[in-house]
Amino acid sequence: QVQLVESGGGLVQAGGSLRLSCSASGRTFSIYDMGWFRQAPGKEREFVAAISRTGGTTYYSHSVKGRFTISRDNAKNTVALQMNSLQHDDTAVYYCAAGSGRPPTVVTGVGSWGQGTQVTVSS
Repeated sequence: QVQLVESGGGLVQAGGSLRLSCSASGRTFSIYDMGWFRQAPGKEREFVAAISRTGGTTYYSHSVKGRFTISRDNAKNTVALQMNSLQHDDTAVYYCAAGSGRPPTVVTGVGSWGQGTQVTVSS
């Protein structure tokens, strides 16, 4: 399995931006479709964005499309999530995810999880 470590979370005002990064180790990163999920207090973990192995195809949830951008650098074994125009409802723990054979757009399609990083958006 691949090991994932997120960084870049923090506190930001509404309308601001944050960039999350996820570093992978343990196996060849480029064989994995990658994604980001988030979980707010009292809510289920939900899909945010995903990217194919080569980076050629991206997927976004309706709630973040147009504001968030997922990217990857296979040479550096990293995947990033650029978050712009942040809203209070974006407050959550964000998790990096490696797909189990397909782009991880649902929780059941994830093979490996990171430990999560907190994003708090103040209104």
